[in-house]
Amino acid sequence: MIADIRVTVDAADIDIGAELARLEALGGGGVASFTGVVRGGGGLTALELEHHPGITLAMMTRIAEEAAARWPLLGMTAIHRYGRLAPGDRIVLVAAASPHRAAALEATAFLIDWLKTRAPFWKKEHFADGSSRWVEARAADDEAAARWSTKA
Repeated sequence: MIADIRVTVDAADIDIGAELARLEALGGGGVASFTGVVRGGGGLTALELEHHPGITLAMMTRIAEEAAARWPLLGMTAIHRYGRLAPGDRIVLVAAASPHRAAALEATAFLIDWLKTRAPFWKKEHFADGSSRWVEARAADDEAAARWSTKA
């Protein structure tokens, strides 16, 4: 099965409705999605994301192609934003369409787990007191991604 893959890195907001409609139009039995938003709290005023355009897009594409090789997908979407985002702003959308819900759900979980740990983005948090700090990798994210390393 050849999947209709859409992968983008963009500063613009994500039109989730349009992306899900595109996947639904492929005629599958299930579409699963995950939308990530910038967390608030703790005085956070913004999250700034940097990336290397060529490398980031290439890695995201490889991750999407890996998902297409593992599950019977009709299509998928992986969109990640960059730039300065406020709490509540959409940061990422991953979605998958398949004839069966299990494949769509698993592929979506795989996509977000691997994007979170393998796509090269650098995140800097900005706070109301004027301070800022780079976001470090989290062991929990690595553990979530590791579960896919043994799946065939």
